[in-house]
Amino acid sequence: MSNPRSGFLKTNLSGESSYKSFTPVPLPPNPPIVLDDEAHYLLLEANKQIVKLNILTQFFPNADLFVTMCVRKEALMSSQIEGIRATLEDALDPYIKENANRNVADVINLIKAADFALAKQEKLPLCNRLIRETHEVLMEGVRGQEKNPGEYRRSQNWIGGQGSNITNARYVPPNVEDMNDAMNELEKYMNADDEVDSLVRAALIHYQFETIHPFLDGNGRIGRLLITLFLMDKGTLGKPNLYISYFLKRNRAEYYERMTDVRNRGSYEQWIKFFLRAVLESAQDAVDKIQKLSDLHNKNLEIVKGMGRASKTALRLFEYIEQSPIIDIRKTFADLGMAFSTVSAAVNRLCEARILAQSDGDKRNRMFSYKEYLDLLREGTQQ
Repeated sequence: MSNPRSGFLKTNLSGESSYKSFTPVPLPPNPPIVLDDEAHYLLLEANKQIVKLNILTQFFPNADLFVTMCVRKEALMSSQIEGIRATLEDALDPYIKENANRNVADVINLIKAADFALAKQEKLPLCNRLIRETHEVLMEGVRGQEKNPGEYRRSQNWIGGQGSNITNARYVPPNVEDMNDAMNELEKYMNADDEVDSLVRAALIHYQFETIHPFLDGNGRIGRLLITLFLMDKGTLGKPNLYISYFLKRNRAEYYERMTDVRNRGSYEQWIKFFLRAVLESAQDAVDKIQKLSDLHNKNLEIVKGMGRASKTALRLFEYIEQSPIIDIRKTFADLGMAFSTVSAAVNRLCEARILAQSDGDKRNRMFSYKEYLDLLREGTQQ
């Protein structure tokens, strides 16, 4: 199925080798988007929550740490959408590079790709070059690295269950020539002046990128990262503090169904409402988390400051565990440049205060976690 508002099916090759691919029409849609009362309400509320999140992030005492955790949380949940099995503890493991299995390596690479793109965006517009270079970071040294990292595909791909082929696939994206044309049009749309609200445009851009499917692997993760990059480019987000995969993961079936409905029926408006709900609930959750993390910080800071002569060392350790909420003694004393016995004593004091809790490990390499902090971050990340 297809709809002239969103695109058309195109026959490729001939005879027994023939197949149909979907060619999307360029954005913006024609006829133009018409938002109903529900969509206007969602748009208003989503923007309110984004503004609130931006303000809270700006004045949060550990704003950079919160943003770093947001990037990690989004990378984890975006990877989980693709079936990558990893946990928050995996992503925060102090020995993550040494212990990373294939799943954890995928998450690490998405964090690296996000950091790379955000830094690169200060010098480059949101363009095909930035997308390709970010993809190269995503796929470096992990499964899928043989599928042309950093390059748009030079062959036809398709989406379907295990064992599916191009003739019975659930969806066949545009052929290579149409794909390149579509990505050039998408680049123009991302950088064009438009009076349409940036959240609506972000919904359209994400749908269009997923429909074009320009890479042989990693499209979903890059497509979701593109949401953050676009909203930051337009100034809607001040920091990468929105983890939209929080909602998309919990509503995975509807997520895919709504995009399919755009291709089949041209129902952009229903997709936009779904996307706005995703932004609204994700922003609400981030606002809730930053408030709870602030309360937790203030509560435990007072406890640490009240430790008398030991408070100076305990304070340094407290600042450290807010950056790295899973620690072990050996790595911590090396990072802090302090004696093992000094760090060990400070860890024991934080354990006695119930700020830290021992996890596992032998006597010298014991593992500890900032449990209350982790519990707040963990919400939504469970498999």
